[in-house]
Amino acid sequence: MKGTPLEKWLVFGFLCLFTLATIYPVLNVVSISLRTDNAFQSKSLSFLEFDEPFEDTNLNGTWDEGEKFTDENTNGRWDEGSSFASYVILFTETSFLKWAWNSFLITLVVTLTGVALASTSGYALSRFNFKGKQFGMISLMTTQMFPATMLLLPFFIILSKLGLIDSYLGLIIIYSSTALPFCIWQMKGYYDTIPPALEEAARLDGCSRFQAFYKVILPLSAPALVITALFSFMASWSEYVVAAVVLQDPELYTLPLGLKSFQASLATQWGLYAAGAIVVSIPVTVLFVALAKYLVSGLTLGSVKG
Repeated sequence: MKGTPLEKWLVFGFLCLFTLATIYPVLNVVSISLRTDNAFQSKSLSFLEFDEPFEDTNLNGTWDEGEKFTDENTNGRWDEGSSFASYVILFTETSFLKWAWNSFLITLVVTLTGVALASTSGYALSRFNFKGKQFGMISLMTTQMFPATMLLLPFFIILSKLGLIDSYLGLIIIYSSTALPFCIWQMKGYYDTIPPALEEAARLDGCSRFQAFYKVILPLSAPALVITALFSFMASWSEYVVAAVVLQDPELYTLPLGLKSFQASLATQWGLYAAGAIVVSIPVTVLFVALAKYLVSGLTLGSVKG
């Protein structure tokens, strides 16, 4: 980077502050997940808490009712230090694994549907001219102007008439239909950057249209396919509002609905809530890190033409 040493230090300092501001909320959630529920409102700024000092008159290594302690948090009760108790309870005493399985199934179907339909639809829009093509593309783009919450009522009416309320299929239809327009445009733009001469050469070698698409175009479109898969994944993995409307049976709850059940009108299990939020974010983080090399090229090339 060109510039004077002062300018470089100013940029470096700004980036450090921006990084800290970004990481702090995550560290705060991690800290809450390691605390007991009654220590959520601790006034300490440390991310790790230790047991409040107490007189172990029973010589059993733990605080017992009646034993004196130092009330460092000034909340009138003895607070236990940081531990993984919330994570243990999350996996052993709640339905978290069932919620995770439900979310996994829905997300898998939505992702596969998005990749399959967007890759083929985008190819058709990129390579073929047919009546209504421009109108169809504009219609797809127009649907992105409306937020999903605005479409909840018509979606609910349609699913009610089809008998798909309280079913995974109804949720999958909504997630797929809201994610597909962007995915199709993304794939279409990326296909436009691939020279048609590559397909023509494959056709001359004896490949059919589908074989040229499958063996030549799709491998070259890996970055765009990754973006499509990630967008479809994100559209369903952590979505709450639509799921809360469609799914009413607790046995069908996805992860966002399950985590919401930890919140009650009079009390909230903040330790479990934070632990669940951390676990839910892990798959997304892993996917972004693993597929980072595809993200930039997939987003930039896919938006060059359209």
